[in-house]
Amino acid sequence: MNRLSEAVASVALPGERLRISGTVTEVFPSHFHVAGLSPFLRLDDCVLLEQAGRAFHGQAIRIDRKGALVKSFESNAGLGLGARVTLQGPIQIAPHSSWKGRVVDALARPIDEGGPLTQGERRGLNASPPSPMARMRLSAPAPTGVAAIDAFAPLCLGQRIGVFAGSGVGKSTLLAMIARSRIFDAAVICLVGERGREVRDFLDEALGASASNAVIVVSTSDESPMMRRLAPLTAMSIGESFRDQGQSVLLIMDSVTRYAHALREIALSAGEPPAANGYAPSVFADLPRLLERAGPGSEGAGSMTAIFSVLIDGDNHNDPVADCIRGTLDGHIVLERSIAEQGRYPAIDILKSISRVADRVWRPQEREMISKARGLVAKFEDTRDLRLLGGYRSGADPELDRAIGVTPLIYDLLRQASDAPPASDIVARLDAMLRQFTE
Repeated sequence: MNRLSEAVASVALPGERLRISGTVTEVFPSHFHVAGLSPFLRLDDCVLLEQAGRAFHGQAIRIDRKGALVKSFESNAGLGLGARVTLQGPIQIAPHSSWKGRVVDALARPIDEGGPLTQGERRGLNASPPSPMARMRLSAPAPTGVAAIDAFAPLCLGQRIGVFAGSGVGKSTLLAMIARSRIFDAAVICLVGERGREVRDFLDEALGASASNAVIVVSTSDESPMMRRLAPLTAMSIGESFRDQGQSVLLIMDSVTRYAHALREIALSAGEPPAANGYAPSVFADLPRLLERAGPGSEGAGSMTAIFSVLIDGDNHNDPVADCIRGTLDGHIVLERSIAEQGRYPAIDILKSISRVADRVWRPQEREMISKARGLVAKFEDTRDLRLLGGYRSGADPELDRAIGVTPLIYDLLRQASDAPPASDIVARLDAMLRQFTE
């Protein structure tokens, strides 16, 4: 069989006239078993499934001597025994600068009314990240226009940061506010597992005019796990293409958790044993492999600043997926439901939010001032219950008195409506406010 496969490959590659096919021998609710293709398949190769005039694309998720397991990109392929399965090879896309302002699916097919896409240079979806020794260092600040982030967790161009939040806390709204930043040459926005209704709302209301500079990759919650797994890879490849052209790229992915859910479903279908919280071990290998592709490029290339949203199931910040992502990224922004319930938006917990490269943005005096502000807010929150019970008298602790006086003003300064103009000079305004209570 090995000699046969080598002979077929040698004939098929130069002219691509020979079609290598197999047949469906078993049908499962989540996948197909295919015979006759195992010697020619590689993991993640694309195949075409055909029967009775219907055709669907799928991908190989497991290969052994008896056959291969194939999952269709369609939620319900509707194929039966004997369906023809033809090898197509690895999935490739061809990003082009004219894609800005367009909406595509996980296979980079247009789903808006803009007509066919112009094709650029073809590239695969599983590229390796730049060499760690060839990457540029982070140095240039990347103001987002969100006051709480620019003051307490500032970003650098090429940084990768996570937005950790439960459902309904304002995660997507915050991402849209960041997407409206004008400092990037291009934006790539990946919506994974979103409700179909929310896609148009996000594009028309949240992004508005900024959508003309963004490529939006969409895989809604009703699509198959294969499409939900593919969408982040497609978005990352588009971002890498723009970065290789020397552009400064903003990548927003909402959410990585739903990508992990799709990975889990596919891995379990392939026969992997469940581990932490039902996630297969390969999930925790695939997540860093995706996240590491973002960031600064090699010398002479551009940068890809990446914002990954992480949906915290049940508001449990110790979820294994959240832990894996938090340990891989360059910082995290935490949204708290208790802050949202107080009507303070964006509901960013400035005490739990950290940027690991903030010291490259702050000057020494600014770092000291932010540290002092954070300490006052911490003292205010730590004594909240004591003060509500009447257990504190004004004047007993001068530092606490300052915290009580300035913290509500800090909260008001950081409060920002979703349609408000980008905040500016936030660090200077915060410094002036603190000076009033320390002089």
